[in-house]
Amino acid sequence: MSLAVKPRPPVDGQHFHVVVIGGGINGVAVARECARAGKRTLLVEQNDFASGVTSRSTRIIHGGLRYLEHGEIGLVRESVRERERLLRERSHLVHPVHFLFLLNEHSQRSAMKVRAGLWLYQRFAGRKSTALSEMELMRVERALDAGHQWSIFNYEDAQCEFPERLVAEWMTEAAEAGAVLRNHCEVLAVDVAQGRARGVLLRDRISGKDERVDAGWIFNCTGPWADRICQRSAIRTTKPMLGGVRGSHIVLPRFSGAPTAALYTEAADGRPVFVLPWNEQVMVGTTEVADSGDPGKTAPSDEEIEYLLRTAAKLFPKAKLSAQDIKYAFAGVRPLPNSPGNKASAVTRRHFLHDHAPEGASRMISLIGGKLTTASSLARECARKIGLAVAEPKMLAMGPGPSLDPMLDQEVLEIARAGSVSEETARGMMEWHGRNAMAIARMALVSAELRAPICPHSSHIVAEVVEAYRKEFAVTLGDVLLRRVPVALGACWSESCSREAALRIGAVLGWKEQDLGANLESFEMERTAFLKQPSRATSALEAAAD
Repeated sequence: MSLAVKPRPPVDGQHFHVVVIGGGINGVAVARECARAGKRTLLVEQNDFASGVTSRSTRIIHGGLRYLEHGEIGLVRESVRERERLLRERSHLVHPVHFLFLLNEHSQRSAMKVRAGLWLYQRFAGRKSTALSEMELMRVERALDAGHQWSIFNYEDAQCEFPERLVAEWMTEAAEAGAVLRNHCEVLAVDVAQGRARGVLLRDRISGKDERVDAGWIFNCTGPWADRICQRSAIRTTKPMLGGVRGSHIVLPRFSGAPTAALYTEAADGRPVFVLPWNEQVMVGTTEVADSGDPGKTAPSDEEIEYLLRTAAKLFPKAKLSAQDIKYAFAGVRPLPNSPGNKASAVTRRHFLHDHAPEGASRMISLIGGKLTTASSLARECARKIGLAVAEPKMLAMGPGPSLDPMLDQEVLEIARAGSVSEETARGMMEWHGRNAMAIARMALVSAELRAPICPHSSHIVAEVVEAYRKEFAVTLGDVLLRRVPVALGACWSESCSREAALRIGAVLGWKEQDLGANLESFEMERTAFLKQPSRATSALEAAAD
C-alpha cells in the first residue's frame, strides 16, 4: 500500500497577527497560546521542531532545587507549580521520579543545608512526597563507592523522557487552534522599516523558495540563535543578549547496580551532576562550558565526556565503566542571559522578554532563557505582553500526588484489540501518544505493513510513523525517528536498524529506491552529528574506569 504525504501550501504574501521564530518547546508554547487567543499565528523553525536545545536537555521537569542556593524563590515557586500541572495534564509523558541527593565527606554542600533546602522545596509543592523503599536505598548504597561515607536524602521531582513528544502534542494543538506551522523554513531576516518590525523573509528549505510574510508582532524564540537573528536583521543591541553555555551528556547501558531512582550528586569539582534512568538506559549530565560557536554544530568535547564518565565510574566502581560502554554523547547550548564575569552555575535560570523598540524594531520581542518546566507559563506571559487576554490557569488541588490512571490497563487492552497489536505495542503507543493512541491503532488495523515494528527490536509500529508524517508535521526521516517516534534514541539502534526502518516506512509511504536512499543518507548524517560516538582509544577516557 502507499500513503503519499501532501506537500505544504506556500505562505508568501500572507499576513499574520503573530509570527514566532523558533520551534523549540518555548516557541511552540508561545504559538499555541497566541493561536488559542484567536490570533492568526505563524510558527517557523529552520530545522525541525524540538531539534535544538529541547532534544538536548537533561529531560527533567523540576522545581529547581538548585535555584534555592541562589535565592531564586520566585522561580522555584513557578517551576513547582508548572511541574504539578504537567504531571496532571500530561501524565503519559511526565512522570514523578524519586531522586536521591548524595553527599560524601568531601562534598561542598553540608547535610544540614541540603536537609533545609529539601524541607523548603517540599513545602512549595504543597504535598508530601512518597519515599523510596528501604530495600532500594540499601541497593543504591551497596553499589556506591564503599570508600566514602555517604549521606543520602530522598525527594521527588519529575521527568519527561521525551520532551520531543510534548512538543509534538503542543504543535498539534496549536494547529487545531488555527496556527500555521513550518519546519525546515529559515528566517533570512526580520523586515524592519520606520522603526518597526513588519514581517519576515523566509526560505523554505524543502522547496528552496523564498517567501515574505507580514506580521503584527514577532517573537524571537530561537534560544541560542537569538542574537544571530538580530544581527542578520540589522537590529543592533547594545550588548549580546545571550551567553552560550554548552551542556553535554553521555548515555550508558543499564549497568550492574544502576539505580532505578535518579541521583543528584557532586562531581570532583563540586558541580552538581545527575545520573538518571532514561529510555531503558542511564543518562549522565551535565557540563557547563562556555560556547560561542554555531549552536547547530555544538558537540561534546572529549574532556566533557571524560568528566562525565569519570563521575559515573567513581560513583559506581563495581560496574567497571569504561569508554567502550558509552552508547553516545550529545550536547546543546543553553540560552542563558549574557552575564560576563559570572560562573555559568550562578547565572539566573529565569527568562526575560527583551523588547526591541528602543533599538528601532518595535513589535519584536526576543525571549532570553526559559526551560522545559516553565514553557507554558512563559507563553502566557508572552501573550499578555502583546495585549492578549490570557487567564492564569486555576491552581489545581494538591492531592497525595499524581498516580497512574487505574483504567490504564483496560485502555491498553482496548487499543491492542482495536489495532490487532500486542499489549506491549499498545502500551508503548499510550506512553508516547496518549489520547491519540486509539486513532493510530485503528489506522494500524488497515494492513500488516502498518502493524509491523519500525525495527526488529522495537515494539513501536509503522502506523506511528505515518501519523507523524500526516498530522505531526514530520518532513524527514530524522524528524520521525529522532523526535516524533524517537526509537533511534533507544539502546538497540544501529545502522542496520536504520536501513530496516527505512525499508518498512518506505514501503508504506510509496518511496522509490532513490527516495529511500536519500532519506536514509540524510537520516544517518543527522543521527551521527547529533549522537556523537566518543573516540574509543584515548588513554584519558580509559583511565576513568581505573
